[in-house]
Amino acid sequence: MVSNEQRRRQLAREKYLRQQQRRETARRKSRQRNVVIAAVLAVVLAGGGAVAATGALAGNDKDKKDDAAASATPSAAPSSKAPDPCAKEAKAVAGEKPKKMSWKKEPEVTVDKSASYTMKLETTCGDMSVTMDAGKAPHTVNSFDFLAGKGYFDHTKCHRLVNSGIYVLQCGDPQGTGAGGPGYTLPDENLKDPSIKGGKYPAGTVAMANQYNPQTKQGKNTGGSQFFLVYKESELPPYYTPFGTVDEAGMKVLKKIANAGAGAPDQTMNTAPNASVVINKATVGKS
Repeated sequence: MVSNEQRRRQLAREKYLRQQQRRETARRKSRQRNVVIAAVLAVVLAGGGAVAATGALAGNDKDKKDDAAASATPSAAPSSKAPDPCAKEAKAVAGEKPKKMSWKKEPEVTVDKSASYTMKLETTCGDMSVTMDAGKAPHTVNSFDFLAGKGYFDHTKCHRLVNSGIYVLQCGDPQGTGAGGPGYTLPDENLKDPSIKGGKYPAGTVAMANQYNPQTKQGKNTGGSQFFLVYKESELPPYYTPFGTVDEAGMKVLKKIANAGAGAPDQTMNTAPNASVVINKATVGKS
């Protein structure tokens, strides 16, 4: 028969164990939350030097949908140095450097809004063609037409590859750091496009990076020159202007780049592709 004292000690021990379990659970959740925060802040870098969060992390009911999206979008997977499939081509253009250009305001919209345009990216890993719809994203397409015409993208590196959670290659920064831009910003466009309904950007989508932070609701309309190409369906909140689609040949190039993997994160949380992806020349023309 258990005495009162033994029963009291047993209850006290059970209470202590429950408290320890709760503390450990809280610590584990805190660690997981910090990992998610770091990952989310590293998902897509903005075109003006800031980092764009992809989902709110507040704990109220209103933000649960964004929390789920954030949890599903970690940073790049642990690095494993793979052979560079584009090394020979990159070596041949190693001496070429991008031009330093900047403008104070967005160029006047002169593209034909009833037409489609094609942006051809001639890279060290192969050519990619992006079909752009000027009717859905006139400011964005017009900007790419303008910048490509100035040679802004020529000899620029694609500075970031994310290969876990989301699957994107990011380009468009002459600095190659994720902090560069053309000096002006663009309005968000086409955020209700049916193709990204349900918080998923399909493989082949080309969209703009920006500085929007859903936690503070700050940073809308901050697209610049940086863009990302989705090589595998990715869960992302609809904060990033979808403006184009990669052709079949371009998808093969993207997959070759992705298969080579990504390096370790640098100080800006960029995870550079192991493949030496350089845009030798970008041109835009009416389809």
